[in-house]
Amino acid sequence: MNTSRAWQKSSYSGGGPDNSCVELRPLDGSVAIRESDVPKAVITAARTKVRALITHIKEGSLQ
Repeated sequence: MNTSRAWQKSSYSGGGPDNSCVELRPLDGSVAIRESDVPKAVITAARTKVRALITHIKEGSLQ
């Protein structure tokens, strides 16, 4: 994994110590995803799949 790229989290996430969230970072044509309170557990997904997931979340269509 390319450790030189910084993890990013939503601007909606709080900055306090109890504000766990999902973090993303680009990784060689895909996206690395982790939970901030379990940073060693990382999964990867295709950029198109992550983009589709975010679109569905914003539209509220994941019910």
